[in-house]
Amino acid sequence: MSNPLIFDPLAGLIAKAGRGDRAAAAALVKAVSPKLWRISWRLLRDAAEAEDVTQEALIRLWKVLPTWQAGRAKVETWLHQVTTNLCFDRLRKAGRFVDEDQAPEPLDPGPMPDSRLHQSALRDCVDAALASLPDRQRAAIVLTHYEELAAKEVGEVLGISVDAVESLLARGRRALRLALAPEKADLLQASVEGHAA
Repeated sequence: MSNPLIFDPLAGLIAKAGRGDRAAAAALVKAVSPKLWRISWRLLRDAAEAEDVTQEALIRLWKVLPTWQAGRAKVETWLHQVTTNLCFDRLRKAGRFVDEDQAPEPLDPGPMPDSRLHQSALRDCVDAALASLPDRQRAAIVLTHYEELAAKEVGEVLGISVDAVESLLARGRRALRLALAPEKADLLQASVEGHAA
């Protein structure tokens, strides 16, 4: 039984770019680059590295464009997978890749701090807590909550089942809750103020 064709909103640009249309290629880069950079930055925490990974993912796309089979997969899902794997490769090479089995359990965060943190300090706390997660948990959180991909798409990107994605998300959320517990009141206040503005 064959798989049904997958709708890809970028299919037209892909086909044109694959035939050498420069305007379509530029539009495709404009459409996908920001998201690839954000994923890379969230996983690597380095703007220059994120730029390099984005460029490498686009180079890989250009190599497959002429033979891309529309309807078999969404190009964005494929690019997310390539980008995530490139990030994992860089983390491994730098000795920074942390697998779930190697990650230490988060410590009890202790009492709430007395002083209020500024908005940028809160963002830094969230980013630091996110950076402390094992890489696959961080990728699942980034792809789900920051890039708003469905669990099925995250599973396709990471090469795992939806159940495995849900497991990564549950463990990642639990670790984030523990890591961010001291800032909980400030985070809630910032969220309320952000919605009121």
